[in-house]
Amino acid sequence: MSSSSPHALTAHWKKFLAAGVVAMAVLWYFACVGVAHHENRQALSILVGSLFWISILIGMLMLTMITRVFDAGWAPLVRRNWEHLIIALPVVILLGVVPLAFSTGFRHALWDWTNAEHLLPGGHTVGHDPILQAKSWFLNEKFFLIRISLYVLVFGALVTLLRRWSFAQDTDRTAGHTHRLHAVSAVGIPLSAVTLTMLAFDCLMALSYHWFSTMYGVWFFALSIRLALAVTVILTYKLSNGGWLDGLLNQAHRHVLGCLMLAFTVFWAYISFSQYFLIYTANIPEETFWYNIREIDAATGLKSEWWSVSMYLIFGFFLLPFLSLLFYRTKIVAGRLLTVAWIIVMGGLVDLWFNALPRQVYDKSTPEGFVVTPFLTSSLFLDLLAIAGFGAIVFALFLSSAAKNETIPVHDPRILESINYHE
Repeated sequence: MSSSSPHALTAHWKKFLAAGVVAMAVLWYFACVGVAHHENRQALSILVGSLFWISILIGMLMLTMITRVFDAGWAPLVRRNWEHLIIALPVVILLGVVPLAFSTGFRHALWDWTNAEHLLPGGHTVGHDPILQAKSWFLNEKFFLIRISLYVLVFGALVTLLRRWSFAQDTDRTAGHTHRLHAVSAVGIPLSAVTLTMLAFDCLMALSYHWFSTMYGVWFFALSIRLALAVTVILTYKLSNGGWLDGLLNQAHRHVLGCLMLAFTVFWAYISFSQYFLIYTANIPEETFWYNIREIDAATGLKSEWWSVSMYLIFGFFLLPFLSLLFYRTKIVAGRLLTVAWIIVMGGLVDLWFNALPRQVYDKSTPEGFVVTPFLTSSLFLDLLAIAGFGAIVFALFLSSAAKNETIPVHDPRILESINYHE
């Protein structure tokens, strides 16, 4: 164990791993039972839970590369924690998305377009759907599985290179590692941008494959950075109180994180509103239905429960953090910034629910020919269990990495600047 890794924290990684394994066993049991009874909500819990952590880890990967490219002087202390965490990115994809995509039963249950016999609202099948036929160059199962495999390979390769050379610098003090990390990051940023966009298309947008948005990848990027920054604030708060950042992380570091949180809160709102505004203005049925089922109860013509969720996203996920982070003291007082971080984490989960869960399910007994998946169901417990289970595995890998490598990048060229960083 490295001399700078407090055993009191890193020694718990096996407990986190055990908790994660138990949670995964329970989740997959219920998901298998659900698919056997032609239900997909339990499998959606696994998808949402894994995507919650995938988005956080993608955000941390992007932040790691961005701070490398810009040679940010404040970043080394914080970035080392990202480097410990991002090892979990390919692991979560392998444990969550890959089994769902490569299992025929789960694939057909989640992604309607993969099942030619699936009935759509109106009574016709997916196999006779002209919209799918027009998109078949992209939405075909072989290409879909190739893309899922590429996500593991691309993110796995970037994570491996960024961690290897950063940790190697701790022992051999070679400045050349910094140049290599800059080069990898310069290539990795656009590569990750394309990869995360395709992942968002495949794992979320394709759940309702009739719908499409060219801004969807940017929305997922904005959400990922927001969640990554919020989790970073929570983690560094813990590590600054008895952990390896105790006495090192100061007010100026919190101020930078708070400013970034404010910037990406505005950016998320801009992208989300722009997507809605453009679809509303164009008024194309293949696009507007996605928002209609989230706003109006087709049976009554009144506002649906998903409309209440959208109001929470506007006022709770955007307006409340935005107004709070406008104040300087919110960004520098640890307790206040921590509160805003938790608000963003909870809002990010709701945003994923809002994007993943509502869909039109064929039901010939209704005048509309379909019902919309409700928000408040018993499966919300499985959603939270999935988040906790994947989270336990993520932090097991984080603590294991911290136990084997330096928790402070002692030979980073800018480590002294980071330790003594001031506003």
